[in-house]
Amino acid sequence: MRRFVPAVGVSALGDGMSMVAVAWLALQIAPESQKGMWTALAVTAFSLPATLGAYVFRKAVSGWPGARLVAGDATLRAVLLGLVAVLAIADALSPLAYVIILGASSLMHAWGSAGVYTIVAEALPSEAHLTGNSLISSVVQIAFVIGPAAAGALMPFTGPGWVLAIDAVSYAILAAISWRLPGKTRDVKVSASLRLLSGYPQIVAITVVFFFLYGPVEVALPIHVAQQAGAAMLGLFWTCFGIGAGVGALLATRLRNSSLWTVVAAIIIGWGASLLPVGLSQSLIPGLIGFAVGGVIYGPYTSVTTALLQSLSPPDQLSRVLAARNALTIPATSLGALAGGPAVNAFGAQKTLLLSGFLTIGLGLAVLAFTAARTRTGPPAPDRSVQASPDRP
Repeated sequence: MRRFVPAVGVSALGDGMSMVAVAWLALQIAPESQKGMWTALAVTAFSLPATLGAYVFRKAVSGWPGARLVAGDATLRAVLLGLVAVLAIADALSPLAYVIILGASSLMHAWGSAGVYTIVAEALPSEAHLTGNSLISSVVQIAFVIGPAAAGALMPFTGPGWVLAIDAVSYAILAAISWRLPGKTRDVKVSASLRLLSGYPQIVAITVVFFFLYGPVEVALPIHVAQQAGAAMLGLFWTCFGIGAGVGALLATRLRNSSLWTVVAAIIIGWGASLLPVGLSQSLIPGLIGFAVGGVIYGPYTSVTTALLQSLSPPDQLSRVLAARNALTIPATSLGALAGGPAVNAFGAQKTLLLSGFLTIGLGLAVLAFTAARTRTGPPAPDRSVQASPDRP
């Protein structure tokens, strides 16, 4: 773990930089009239094929130890992101080639994510799994705060191609460390975990819809910012969100005795409301404030829902359950981003952000109505309170 966790942090830092660079490069190479479409396709390609790979490669890699899963994913990412970087720097990258290469680079990513938590399960005793998960998540969150700001500062001087080259190097470091780690042969089956997740249909369904409604933000925000400022401002937006999310996650343990559904509804409504300033104001400053506040509001969401799964899942299946959750939320966010392209072309970037905010508020109000109806008509759900771990998952 002493070798692995820093490598995960380096890779997460690279991915935080790519959060800005992937969309910005699509904006640079796409035709003027098709920027929304190609940005949506690029953002989607960087994540959605992971779900396809979870199914296609299940027989080939299900017996691999966690370290090999991480190493295989990191190697594929390093090679293909490096190829994107070389073509971009040489000004030889077409939008179609960009989307295809990004899509191929993400095919192993669901297995790589599963491998991270499998390594935790292999390296630590069962009573330390929650602490290990918390450590990994904390390192990733810190890197996400730094990465977008670093990308925004670098791209005006280097261009997005060099930023993606840095991400490729970060994955190469993770691959080099992971190939050398020992590991036990395990049966990591996302499909079995999906069956286990089916025992919690409401929280899974709400999360999928919530993440789908968030997806258009990843397309509309870069286009909206590009119309008024540069890459540094886009990086600042995500940095403000990341700082807020870090603060919110640290406050999650204060919600341990609160109603799960009330907390979930409040977070969804709060995040939707935080999009209204950027959707209503022509100035970017209210939007920055909204994203910072929105980060604080959203921060506990993953912690709260992960704590629920951690408390209900058998220890030996925890990493599989979390990987299965990723297999559901990755396509939800990606499909939302894919829908964001036509929405931007039809309504414009700012109105798409506003629409995402209003629809998200509507989802939160529906969750509140569901909670009230459940309280009136039947017994409370067994997960009615948030049993949050002292450590942030």
